[in-house]
Amino acid sequence: MYPAHPNGQPSIMLECINCHTRVPLDRRVAGCPTCGENILEARYDLTQIDVQNWLPIIKRRKPNLWRYREVLPIYDSANIVSLGEGGTPLIKSEALAASLGLKHLYIKDERQGPTGSFKDRQATVAISALKEMGVTELVVPSTGNVAIAYAAYAARAGIKVWSFFPSLTPGDKMREAALYGAEVIKITGTYDQTKELAARFAKSKGIFLDRGIKSVAAIEAMKTMAYEIAEQLGDELEDGECWRAPDWFLQGVSGGMGPIGVGKGFQEMLDFGLIDKMPAMGIIQSSGCAPMVEAFQRGQRIATPIDNPQTIIATLATGNPGRAYELLYDYVHRHGGYFTTATDEEAFTATVILARTDGISVEPATAVTFAGLIRMVRERVIKPDDVVVMNCTGHTMSVEKHILGEQWQHSVDLSEQNKTPALPEEGLLSALQQVESQVRRIVIIEDNGDAARLIQRILQAQGTYDIQIAENGAQGIEIIRSTHPDMVITDLMMPDVDGFQVIETMKSDRKMSRIPIVVVTAKELTVQERARLSGQIDMLLQKGSFLDEEFVENLVSKLN
Repeated sequence: MYPAHPNGQPSIMLECINCHTRVPLDRRVAGCPTCGENILEARYDLTQIDVQNWLPIIKRRKPNLWRYREVLPIYDSANIVSLGEGGTPLIKSEALAASLGLKHLYIKDERQGPTGSFKDRQATVAISALKEMGVTELVVPSTGNVAIAYAAYAARAGIKVWSFFPSLTPGDKMREAALYGAEVIKITGTYDQTKELAARFAKSKGIFLDRGIKSVAAIEAMKTMAYEIAEQLGDELEDGECWRAPDWFLQGVSGGMGPIGVGKGFQEMLDFGLIDKMPAMGIIQSSGCAPMVEAFQRGQRIATPIDNPQTIIATLATGNPGRAYELLYDYVHRHGGYFTTATDEEAFTATVILARTDGISVEPATAVTFAGLIRMVRERVIKPDDVVVMNCTGHTMSVEKHILGEQWQHSVDLSEQNKTPALPEEGLLSALQQVESQVRRIVIIEDNGDAARLIQRILQAQGTYDIQIAENGAQGIEIIRSTHPDMVITDLMMPDVDGFQVIETMKSDRKMSRIPIVVVTAKELTVQERARLSGQIDMLLQKGSFLDEEFVENLVSKLN
């Protein structure tokens, strides 16, 4: 099954995902020689790895993706081309998680790679494998991050890169690829058309095309993210006693190789016995180019290509996902998951929310992921106790103005909305406008410190308020009695004196009875509880819903 390589190591085999034909890893392989399938996956003789002895070895190695080199497609470590990629932090969200009512939301911060995106993982594996095969020149079609990463690593390896970009790619990204020495060819057309032209160019010039190796490198490189996540969650949630898979892994996708690779990584760890379950997969696409989502909603395993993508997010404008969607479809049906969309506008909204709550600025492809998260939470697909990991694929705030440009400003003209505001009925800021206009003193009663601070920041973004925070109901009543605020914002579920008791105490006291009350809760209220609150409060707000357009529009107006 695994013949010996000339250096004495077991050969790495490539397996066709369609007909399961196996061939050795070789530069001449551009797809399956039997059926022509272009997605091939690397197979290793895992029986040769003693997991109990392997884990201590991993711990002693440098914290980059090559610490898992026994399950990567390279024979000789001397051929590894590395810039220190991998080993990115798993950041626990505080404010955003609290606003959505999530207890365990983690951000895998791939922005911290050498060129600023998760494509550094793919580049180090691809360029190392090509160096080992003796490739000196290659063609790569890209919407930005792949070409930048390949150009950087290829420069280090002495390999010439021809980068083909669709015209919608931000100029900053094309210039960065050129800075590393890549030959940049800009195509007036879609990404799918760009890939076709790149393939014709490579064939006519006899240059290696990043096709067969691309799927291998992408899948094998991205699976190292799964290994890192399981190891990091084990340290975070299991005190390092064992590795841990999340309940959900979420990623915005175009071609889909990223989550396919992550899924393969979790499957290998399950086979090793390192984890005890597979995570559900959340797949988010731009609504302007969502062939996977549309096919999934129709119950189809094969996606219908989109010829004219309507998203301005170039990295997500792949109209034909091909076989990748079938793999993701099968994964979701086997292990659980969800396909959903987010608009370009929702992605920009999510960019602002994430930056202003957790201090993380992201590129649009990542912002689409967070917009999808918000939708999945509101639709109750993701539950409060679920452990959720987001792939924060890249940091590109410097080119946001080029990606969104005048198109974005025209499509979200806030001046017209400000003239005739259509505010959400249950928005936190609309509550301020529906009560007395002279609101200055506000008391927040919330036992979750992160949620309280987030509400405080939202209010302070709108004006100068004297805000006091009470950690429980009893303390809240004392503060209300002593300060007589203009508004009270309270949670319902608190130990000892809960929100219901706070409200009833206020309404029974003549001095406090007229103070407006806004209830902010993650609890799904029963009929009896709603009746108990009826006529007693001025606004009922579900946690998470105050991350609405009203809040973001005001933030955007401050930034413009």
